[in-house]
Amino acid sequence: MNTTVKRKWNMDTTIIHAAQEPCRNTRAVASPIVPAVAYAFGSTDEACAVVSGEDQGVYYGRYGNPTTKTVEEKVALLENGEAALGVSSGMAAISTALLAFLKNGDHALVTKDVYGGTHKFTTSLAPRFGISIDFVDCTDLAKVERAIQPNTKVLYIETPSNPCLTVLDIQALSDLAHRYQLTVIVDNTFMSPYLQKPLDFGADVVVHSATKYLNGHGDVLAGFIVGKFDDIEFMRKHVMGDLGQHLNAWDSFLILRGLKTLGLRVRQHCRSALKVAQFLENHPAIEHVYYPGLPSHPQHDLAKRQMKDFGGIVSFIVKGGYEAACTVINSLQLAMISFSLGDPETLVQHPASMTHSSIPEEERVHFGICGGLIRLSTGLEDTEDIIDDLRMSLSALDF
Repeated sequence: MNTTVKRKWNMDTTIIHAAQEPCRNTRAVASPIVPAVAYAFGSTDEACAVVSGEDQGVYYGRYGNPTTKTVEEKVALLENGEAALGVSSGMAAISTALLAFLKNGDHALVTKDVYGGTHKFTTSLAPRFGISIDFVDCTDLAKVERAIQPNTKVLYIETPSNPCLTVLDIQALSDLAHRYQLTVIVDNTFMSPYLQKPLDFGADVVVHSATKYLNGHGDVLAGFIVGKFDDIEFMRKHVMGDLGQHLNAWDSFLILRGLKTLGLRVRQHCRSALKVAQFLENHPAIEHVYYPGLPSHPQHDLAKRQMKDFGGIVSFIVKGGYEAACTVINSLQLAMISFSLGDPETLVQHPASMTHSSIPEEERVHFGICGGLIRLSTGLEDTEDIIDDLRMSLSALDF
């Protein structure tokens, strides 16, 4: 089988076959794990050609390895990008992407409804590099345009957002940003390329926490950055490599294995999430449900245009605030309390005290992260069992 030939495969086929073929020497179908640090060359000229980029190849483990190269090629194809860079975590992907386009004296705009780790990096580490950040409501193009400064270089968004699932118009934001020569970076972790391809809507760079849906089994820390070839090579040689954020061969292999079931997994996540959201929206103990698949979601129509389906994350506000939310979480028997998402297991967490606890309280309230908010990552269990678990835990409240 020759996978180097361009083929018009559908997504489920592409996920399995793109960038992979049986080993020519062993005929093994599974990709080999190559954990080598050092690589030998026949001459100094050959070594220099690889180091300079004149010839393709790997010369030192901190800049990649053949197993990682395979998964990078696959992820780039899935996102319709020229190239991809595998790194050691989702935060490594976020920080590498930002540092590649920002330097001392630069300014970036970040959507106000953002992952807690991104907020922490942009408010604590970025200023130490001389980079200034402003958070802006990216559902309002006029507010975004007013926030652009002469030294603004990047517009960073995530859609749907974490944890309130705000859906942003990637095409409109990209068109606006490009009028001011800004680089648009989109965190696509919640969707995966199976449901959304930001580069197709004008974004310049996509980042993923591959820890989540791309790997999908809760046993890997990894991240990916997808974009233009020259940008990715700059990150590889001058950011990722220098900071030592490389993705190791074993984790790359696990992601290649996990990706093969991405379509099956995501479809089940989406089916369960919609039913969970519908159940919660009709429950008397629930004040509000955030899920793009519900007609009540303010960006429901945009989500239908921009996304193939609505994802596996449901966030909701329990009446009674923090204490009620803790009661519900602690009463669950099937769902596990965890910081992650996108796993086979249903995972639940309290954003205000867990994933977004580093954000000051007054800012959390401004971002819509209240004490009663719960984020649920629907797993691959039977949907009715997930709903029964929620029904039982909500019965602990006096509503």
